[in-house]
Amino acid sequence: MVELRRFLGGLWLFLALLRLGCAAPAVAGVDGRRAIAATDEDFVCATVDWWPPEKCDYGTCSWGLASMLNLDLSNKILLNAIRAFSPLKLRLGGSLQDKVVYGTGSGGGPCTPFVKNSSEMFGFTQGCLPMHRWDELNAFFQKSGARIVFGLNALNGRAPLPDGSMGGAWDYTNAASLIRYSASKGYKIHGWELGNELSGTGVGTRVGADQYAADVIALKSIVDNVYQGKPSKPLVLAPGGFFDAGWFTELIVKTRPNLMNVVTHHIYNLGPGVDTHLIEKILNPTYLDGMISTFSNLQGILKTSGTSAVAWVGESGGAYNSGHHLVTDTFVFSFWFLDQLGMSAKYDTKSYCRQSLIGGNYGLLNAATFQPNPDYYSALLWHRLMGTKVLSVTFSGTNMIRAYAHCARNSPGITLLLINLSGNTTNQVSVTSEGVHAKNTVKKHSRKLAGSMREEYHLTPKDGNLQSQVMLLNGMALVTDANGGIPRLEPVKVDAAHPITVAAYSIVFAHIPNFSAPACS
Repeated sequence: MVELRRFLGGLWLFLALLRLGCAAPAVAGVDGRRAIAATDEDFVCATVDWWPPEKCDYGTCSWGLASMLNLDLSNKILLNAIRAFSPLKLRLGGSLQDKVVYGTGSGGGPCTPFVKNSSEMFGFTQGCLPMHRWDELNAFFQKSGARIVFGLNALNGRAPLPDGSMGGAWDYTNAASLIRYSASKGYKIHGWELGNELSGTGVGTRVGADQYAADVIALKSIVDNVYQGKPSKPLVLAPGGFFDAGWFTELIVKTRPNLMNVVTHHIYNLGPGVDTHLIEKILNPTYLDGMISTFSNLQGILKTSGTSAVAWVGESGGAYNSGHHLVTDTFVFSFWFLDQLGMSAKYDTKSYCRQSLIGGNYGLLNAATFQPNPDYYSALLWHRLMGTKVLSVTFSGTNMIRAYAHCARNSPGITLLLINLSGNTTNQVSVTSEGVHAKNTVKKHSRKLAGSMREEYHLTPKDGNLQSQVMLLNGMALVTDANGGIPRLEPVKVDAAHPITVAAYSIVFAHIPNFSAPACS
């Protein structure tokens, strides 16, 4: 069976070459001498949100039963999809998190669900997390091996100010009771995050950086006290909002050197989900490069401010207001998603949380069937193939190829990721070491690799349709089995001395075990 799969994979590659015109050979120069950045082991992360079924955007209600409060925790595909990462980091939060109270008995009132109300911020009343549901969620997290970051309500106790922001100190009574409850139950929480999208100009409302810093310090004190003497202590994260250089700098400076562990920011750089030009933006390298300044600026602030805090992307769905059906849940979105993973890692982002694991039109899993969408497999391949050390890549040839390299994960050599945004051209990509382009270097490197093999994972859409919800790996459709099992992700083996064939509108992960990279040893 394995031999047949390899044969079919090789045949598919050959037919892809016949079908499409080839560009002049291009060169990916990978500098394996030193790492330029490093990620966490569990770099790939996904979010679980609070939105009730009544959450609708542009006349479409895409959330179904995907909320923390109503998600079917007995679904086999859900369990298997999380387990396949071992571990998958999950960030629990979203727009409604600053309207959630916790039914620990400290809130005073009854524990009631969200109710739709158009006059309220985000269109819903305050809602409550009952402790029996929190217990069920934690039993599931333990069973699935998920690593949990919980977003706390940061608006408790504040009052509206004339300028539209929220003033006054954070009332942490209810949050502290949830933290104490979780610790007393032995629930493993990887991190507690304060607030959602209250930084800078905010979304819905905002809180000043000076006050936010004081509240983060209060959270740190609670975490230190509750977990005193315990073998591990959760991280303290903030602010879970959009990057604003001045606001973020003030927060970081006022919590240095170690009162905040992680600075989280959100990304929806493609605009609203209703935008009819999303695919054009995704396939435009200049547009994709627009995010470099955010990653670079935040990296610069962290490097120069004397803090030990690191950067995460805490939530990123690309297109806000729940994404766009048949764009953000299809093959074409993997161009954007994998490029984001590659670019953010280069600027020392330690973790990247995709909105969402399930729910909306940008879920890694389909909210109705739980079947993985194409980006689920892109995320899983990244997680299994790309190690923590990031290497510099220079690419000669077309700007329609995006190239990223990491030390291989748990194996020798490197993994190279090549993303072809062009629908017209198949590219032959030679790989050289130390970022040198000279032709004799390509030949020398090819001779060095002669006789060795590399493993390639070619991702394409079913029937060549960029808006397909079925992804092909080396020509074979990726679907779960009858028991909801995640399919095996098998490579094709190729002579390492030959160039890598990158078909039009395709993505290739190439694991090159014999590539000489001192940084990876």
